[in-house]
Amino acid sequence: MAPRLAFTEDNALRIAAVERAFASSGKSLSKPGRVLVGEGRLMKLCRRSLQPKMFFLFNDIIVYGSIVVHRLWYKNQHIIPLEDIVIEDLADSLEMKNQWLLRTPKKSFYMSAASEKEKQAWICHIIECREQQLISSRKEPTTSFATTWIPDRASHICMRCADKFTVTQRRHHCRQCGFVVCNSCSKCRIVIPAISAKPVRVCTLCFNTLLSEKAKEEAGKRSSDGFDLEMPVYEASSDEDSDEREEDDMMPIRWVKSQNIYHPRNTCFAYLE
Repeated sequence: MAPRLAFTEDNALRIAAVERAFASSGKSLSKPGRVLVGEGRLMKLCRRSLQPKMFFLFNDIIVYGSIVVHRLWYKNQHIIPLEDIVIEDLADSLEMKNQWLLRTPKKSFYMSAASEKEKQAWICHIIECREQQLISSRKEPTTSFATTWIPDRASHICMRCADKFTVTQRRHHCRQCGFVVCNSCSKCRIVIPAISAKPVRVCTLCFNTLLSEKAKEEAGKRSSDGFDLEMPVYEASSDEDSDEREEDDMMPIRWVKSQNIYHPRNTCFAYLE
């Protein structure tokens, strides 16, 4: 698939259209040999609720962002190398149908499609592109992944001290364990290299555990690259998790035609043509 499409004008125009949709806030996506395999609107479980996101699958990366105006404007661009991805197929739950878990070193999150067929199509295409990318790049697959955040609504009390959340007692998330915790239990900041080069919020228990592990690694020498305890500051929700406008209908997924990939008949998505 990739060798046939990588140097076509049609593929270049598709990638350029995705770049324009993210405007100046997005990074350049044009790269020799890169192919846009498919695109579609999926639901992503954020800290407060399910939110619609636009996903683009390339032969070497996944790009997603928040929808402002469909096909015209997206924001909060995220780029994930396929080598850093692991997919876990999940059964339906009461709150999410057609769901799966996408794990990456920086962030792991739940996703859902409009139908079982769309879900299986996404999983199949991602796995196939990932396998081909690992072969062509000769890179070792990632084995360490970020924990999945527990949604805000899953707990009405701090999961460390059991204090009740209120209007003034806000919810926060430990970046290490993913627990929903209060501000008092998450005043610490520490560098977790896979997540950020800057200190991130962690609960007190994880902070002490990480410091202990670091001390053992450095034979008791205190690290000077970001492991200092910082005073807590107000932490607004990330742009990615901000409330977004819901759309009435799920947008169909669009895939590039290829004889190398099985496409079940009578599905609800349309091929990129």
